[in-house]
Amino acid sequence: MSDYYSTLGLQKNADQDEIKKAYRRMAAQHHPDRGGDTQKFQEIQEAYETLSDPEKRSQYDNPQPQMGGFHFHASGFPPGFEHIFAAMGGDPFNGFFNRRQPQNRSLNIQTSITLEDSFFGKDLIANLKLPSGKEQLLEVRIPPGIQDGQTLRLSGMGDDTHANLPRGDLHLTVSIIPHNEFVRQGDDLAKKVDINCLEAIVGKKVNIRTIDNKFLEININPGTQHGQVLSIHGHGMPNISNPLMRGRLLLNVNITIPTNLSQDQINLIKQALC
Repeated sequence: MSDYYSTLGLQKNADQDEIKKAYRRMAAQHHPDRGGDTQKFQEIQEAYETLSDPEKRSQYDNPQPQMGGFHFHASGFPPGFEHIFAAMGGDPFNGFFNRRQPQNRSLNIQTSITLEDSFFGKDLIANLKLPSGKEQLLEVRIPPGIQDGQTLRLSGMGDDTHANLPRGDLHLTVSIIPHNEFVRQGDDLAKKVDINCLEAIVGKKVNIRTIDNKFLEININPGTQHGQVLSIHGHGMPNISNPLMRGRLLLNVNITIPTNLSQDQINLIKQALC
């Protein structure tokens, strides 16, 4: 069995956030569309699917125990017993313990969307060429609130090369293109707001455009400090589990020093400070 932790370059005590970051780094490095090795990418995908699922990870970390000096297989018998059964004319349990049904391979594909697509959700329509040579029309609804690097599992839409086996699954990994105005932090959206030092002293009202192209009038109070964060609830990203719930809009106040003041304006400020 492959060492999934080594595949992702992780220690065995890695938390879920470290696993996700390692997967995104390794997947980007070895993705076939970027010249990577397909088999290596599939190994990375397999490792992530196991370690990102708490139940699968627990089973992987705690395999069947050693009992009476024998390592028990899925069949429940020590190594070598299968040869005895073969000499007796086959498997007396008629394959009862072979629980995993063989199927065609799962396929891994990737798409990039904008932050706005992630906010509203997106209907993806594309032609996909399967390993069998067949063309498949792919229609997928990418849900609102999807996170960068998240993978959607499309059951039964993968490889169909072997007609006598069930089709594999299709794993669609979604990458979100960096935005020039907003930075996503979980379900929150952060945005910089520029005001000058005089406006920070006396206060100011500013109009803020949200990700869904609405405008909010925000009151910046007198005495606001550089780097202060203003939090506006309900104007961030939708939660993927409940799109009616939205994160916060975080406004990072950036205070600038005016460089185009006239001499009269400078003299007035000096008089005010005296």
